Amino acid sequence: MVGRVYSLNISKVKGTTKHPVAEIEAIANYGFEGDAHSGNHIRQISLLSIESIMKQNSINRDNKIDLVLKPGDYAENITTQGIDLGKLEIGDSLLIGKDVELKVSKIGKECHNKCEIFKKVNNCIMPKQGLFAVVEKSGRIKIGDEIRVRKCLK
Repeated sequence: MVGRVYSLNISKVKGTTKHPVAEIEAIANYGFEGDAHSGNHIRQISLLSIESIMKQNSINRDNKIDLVLKPGDYAENITTQGIDLGKLEIGDSLLIGKDVELKVSKIGKECHNKCEIFKKVNNCIMPKQGLFAVVEKSGRIKIGDEIRVRKCLK
């Protein structure tokens, strides 16, 4: 599978939506420079596809919910395009741009308290459609960079 980086998103504070940036430094064993969710744990980088966001927006319109969601609203760091994230497994690698390598570390997210999006549209797609990864190899990522998937050999 090959896709691309649709959006890069960071926040200084946990529990808030993320704002877009044109490029970012991914730091091995840490996450994105300047992002509140970075650290030495298995949820360094979060990913969600633009296709999932667009599908939720279509559902919102059908249900007469006047809320258009955009990249970063689900607090994802990388909004992907052209990759079926649902086909990835823990251990699969994402090679981004020239240097960066991420390894899928967690599928989905637990929502302990219903997030703001859930409260507004009665649904949150991150628990089932979001992924988390750790940074295996550092480097810069920019919007439009190619993302190549390397499946884990079992």
